[in-house]
Amino acid sequence: MTTTPQAGLAARAPEMLSVLRIVSALIFTLHGSQKLFAFPPTDQTPPLASLMGVGGLLELVGGLMLLVGLFTRPVAFVLSGMMAVAYWMFHAPGNLFPTLNGGDAAILYCFVFLYIFVAGPGRWSLDAMLRRG
Repeated sequence: MTTTPQAGLAARAPEMLSVLRIVSALIFTLHGSQKLFAFPPTDQTPPLASLMGVGGLLELVGGLMLLVGLFTRPVAFVLSGMMAVAYWMFHAPGNLFPTLNGGDAAILYCFVFLYIFVAGPGRWSLDAMLRRG
C-alpha cells in the first residue's frame, strides 16, 4: 500500500506545530525584551507598573514559556486573550481596519496562540517530554 503526499505531510503536523509555536514565541519574546530592556533598541521603554510594562512582562515570560513549550496551553490561552485586549484597547479605537491601525500582528498572535491553546505544544516541547517521562 502506498501513501499519498498528503499523508506524508500530515505525518509531519506535530513537528510543524512545534515550529509554529517556537517561531511565534521567539518573535513575541522580542516584543517583551524591547519593552523591558530596550533590546532590540527602541525609544519605547514604558514603566513596569503600566499596562505596556505588564504587557512587556507577559510577552517576555509567556513568550519564553511558549518557546520551550512549558505549560503551553494555559500560557497560550492567556497570551491570546492579552492580544485580543491589546487590539481592542490600543489599535481599534484609532481605526477598525488592522492594516490602517497597526493591529495586524496583534490579531495574528491572538489567533495563533488560540490555535496553540487548542492544538497543544506539538512534539518538540517540555510539556511533551514531561508527558513521556
